[in-house]
Amino acid sequence: MPSSDETFADVLAANETYAHDFRLAGLQARAARGLAVITCIDSRIEPLAMLGLGPGDAKILRNAGARVTDDVLRTLVLASYLLGVDRAMVIAHTRCRMAAGSEDDVHTAVAEAGGPDTRSLSFLVASDQEATVRADVQRVRSWPYLTRLRVGGFLYDVDSGRITRLC
Repeated sequence: MPSSDETFADVLAANETYAHDFRLAGLQARAARGLAVITCIDSRIEPLAMLGLGPGDAKILRNAGARVTDDVLRTLVLASYLLGVDRAMVIAHTRCRMAAGSEDDVHTAVAEAGGPDTRSLSFLVASDQEATVRADVQRVRSWPYLTRLRVGGFLYDVDSGRITRLC
């Protein structure tokens, strides 16, 4: 049921402008560059721009901490077999909140922000981002449904915009 409040008025107005000049009609669902990018939800990351890509070039998967979760693996299987993806980049980033403390720290921060008790959730924090990226890349490489997918691990510097290959 539509709501009459103004919660989303700004983005709906922007969408009207976007739709007026819409030029992506007819774009294929397949990843034109055969690429999937797994990265963090951090707003400082522009996945397409930082890799010189445009709409339709890649499949972008985002979650807190750029982690290879079961859902990411499931999505990569679909992208690999149905959407033209033959390579994937796992890209963590510097100054990530998911690398700045323990699980308990995140649960406490959520509670202090007025949130509920989240101790039944795992936020998959990673104190050693490089080791975590390497482990997540290995998880993709060893997944029996993704044997033909080439995958690499990277770290994006949110202060310089540069990406460093880790594995």
